[in-house]
Amino acid sequence: MEQSAHAAGGLIEKIKLYLSKQALPSPTDRKKFDHDFAISTSFHGVHNIVRNQSKWRQAMWTAVVLGSVSLTVWQIYSRLFNYFRWPTTTSVEVQYVEKMEFPAVTFCNLNRFQSDAVAKFGMVILLWDIVSKVIHLQDIGANSTASKEAMDFVASHQNFSITEFVRNNGFYLNNNTLLKCQFFGKPCGPKDFAHVFTEYGNCFTFNHGENKQGKEKVSVSGRGLNLVFDVNQEAFTDNPTVGFADAGIIFVIHSPRKVPQFDGLGLSSPVGMHARATIRQVKTVHQEYPWGECNPNMKLKNFSSYSTSGCLKECKAQYIKKQCGCLPFLLPGNGVECDLQKYYNCVSPLLDHIEFKELCTVGTHNSSCPVSCEETEYPATISYTTFPSQKALKYLSKKLNHSQEYIRENLVHIEINYSDLNYKITQQQKAVSVPELLADIGGQLGLFCGASMITIIEIIEYIFTNFYWICIFFLLKIPKMTEWIPPHQNNLGTKNRIIEEC
Repeated sequence: MEQSAHAAGGLIEKIKLYLSKQALPSPTDRKKFDHDFAISTSFHGVHNIVRNQSKWRQAMWTAVVLGSVSLTVWQIYSRLFNYFRWPTTTSVEVQYVEKMEFPAVTFCNLNRFQSDAVAKFGMVILLWDIVSKVIHLQDIGANSTASKEAMDFVASHQNFSITEFVRNNGFYLNNNTLLKCQFFGKPCGPKDFAHVFTEYGNCFTFNHGENKQGKEKVSVSGRGLNLVFDVNQEAFTDNPTVGFADAGIIFVIHSPRKVPQFDGLGLSSPVGMHARATIRQVKTVHQEYPWGECNPNMKLKNFSSYSTSGCLKECKAQYIKKQCGCLPFLLPGNGVECDLQKYYNCVSPLLDHIEFKELCTVGTHNSSCPVSCEETEYPATISYTTFPSQKALKYLSKKLNHSQEYIRENLVHIEINYSDLNYKITQQQKAVSVPELLADIGGQLGLFCGASMITIIEIIEYIFTNFYWICIFFLLKIPKMTEWIPPHQNNLGTKNRIIEEC
């Protein structure tokens, strides 16, 4: 710091020494310089003030020049003010293609657990509702009637693993639960689905990014994924007291590079129904801050691509790992899994605290998880028909060796395909770019003042020359003025300097 200050002081002294050696132009030369600038500058109107001998014409042209300059300043200010409001426009474009990437589809059984496991561990349903608050927030009162039983269960099952319980006793996918699978007319099976944990327990994703189908593309509209599930209501159960009173399959259509998000996006297909979901692809591109709210520098540790849902999970996992010393089931990261005691006493209250204090927020650039810069969504139009028909019911009853009543109460037929081979791009764009702003400002300067970039350089040169002369004037005149200071003032100055040195 001292060396840099010393170097800066030395540079200033050199500049002063150089300027003090320069000759100061005479008043006549300075006046001639001002006159030459006025008659030669490309700034329109100034030479008319100087050349006219009539005072009235000089006043008129002065008013014209000042008025034009005022209008130019006002127009440039309004352009700059509009630019720094960061305005955007939204364009919508439809692209027609020959082939389109098929989305990922995640399927879950609305009845999440095997009945035998629930009968053995009677409190698992209530505890699962507490565990599922990690993703799907719901109020579990501490004064619940089952609270004492839950605490007793927690105390007697210290080594109880939620992950292992759900994996081993949740819904499973095999040839008995997936009766039919066709993708684009080709057979598929349980091996083509990737297992994933969600708030619905064991779920299975078709066309996951790492699967073989993820590299294939659909080339004909109206054909896609065709599935028949057996939900097997007798083998699986759920708790109707907390709102799970349906039977069927819930599924969500999402990008193969994103994690499934059921909250508000899940589509349900009840038993005894054929659900036809017709989808289209919509891409949304957001501008980065300050024009938009996205942050292109946001990266996630546990997911290959950024999404607000994945970011929220990592945000919650960070707070829970720091406060509770463990990572809960359903949240990403490396760490020791939280046991039931931690879930009940630490994780659940901390999740409420995170929501109340808004520690993990979404949407704006300054939030914990801003919006994605690019999103791909698959809005669907879904319709239902009764499945199977009377004739098909008899055929399936013989083929599957099940009663007609069983087939009506357990089979779900789901069909997902594109409505057309096109996708819509909704793109947020800058309303005013830097070149457009410069062109607009240049247009205002040219319209009112006839000025250009060369004119601005002329004015800068004129101002710099006058400033240069002012510096020389002060450096030459001030030393001469100090020589004429009365003796008693010199003595005072000497005393002051002595005091300052002391």
